[in-house]
Amino acid sequence: MSKPLPSWNDGATRQALLDFVDSVTTEGSAAFVRPEDRVAVFDNDGTLWAEQPMYVQALFAVDRVRALAPQHPEWRGQQPFKALIEGDEKALAALTEHDAAALVAATHAGMTTAEFSRTAKAWLAKAKHPRFQRPFTHCVYQPMLELLDLLRAHGFTPHIVSGGGIDFLRAFCEQTYGIPSAHVIGSSGKTKLEWRDGRPELVKLPSLTSLDDGEGKPINIHLHIGKRPVLAFGNSDGDLQMLQYAGAPDGPRMRLLLHHDDSAREYAYDRDAKAGRLDRALEVAGQDGWTVVSMRQDWKQVFP
Repeated sequence: MSKPLPSWNDGATRQALLDFVDSVTTEGSAAFVRPEDRVAVFDNDGTLWAEQPMYVQALFAVDRVRALAPQHPEWRGQQPFKALIEGDEKALAALTEHDAAALVAATHAGMTTAEFSRTAKAWLAKAKHPRFQRPFTHCVYQPMLELLDLLRAHGFTPHIVSGGGIDFLRAFCEQTYGIPSAHVIGSSGKTKLEWRDGRPELVKLPSLTSLDDGEGKPINIHLHIGKRPVLAFGNSDGDLQMLQYAGAPDGPRMRLLLHHDDSAREYAYDRDAKAGRLDRALEVAGQDGWTVVSMRQDWKQVFP
């Protein structure tokens, strides 16, 4: 029989994971959890795949602006579009959340959900990470793929709970992680039903319905899953409330934070990061005894 979690170094973190899985899946154990209640939730950006130097969906939106620019000459005089088209690094670094929302609205809205899925899949098939020069779907973390496999083998149902757009996540999550679309929770925008070529289609609108970040994560877990997870894994302050929500007060629970502290093999960042800031959640982890996973110390290998 092959050793579980082969890309994890032997030590307290790997053993804590194995012990938890064993305790909640062994009948007769005080911590036993029925298979139908073995819900595990994972953030995506920075937890399952690389989120530096910029969120992957943001890079997708940037490329969409540049591809659509010839159809929108007015963008050359409008920010944030002007900065993207001209490659103005200083202006790009100063983009606000409002700017990001404008980019997403301009590049995603008006498409049917089917058209968006095809566009996202085509981009993911060609786009490469600027540092690692491999497809973004090959910048997933091998140790996390092994953990997902271990959990499934023990009757857990893993879900993704991400601030990324739900339709963008659905374009790759099943093939990349083995997590079906029905188990993906993300930020969602409004849609409307239109008849196109004699068929009913859902068309994406430029307004946001739900931001799946911070307090939005436990709210959406309740809405879409209806059960508290017994295991939650994140990497940033945006995951804090999701981890706090995981586990009944008197029942088994495991909360994990991935700490990016490996600049040689990936990136090192936490409290001062623009994307994936880890500050308050790191403090709470220390106070409440959560498991902090060190990429540098706990992982033998980062990417497949």
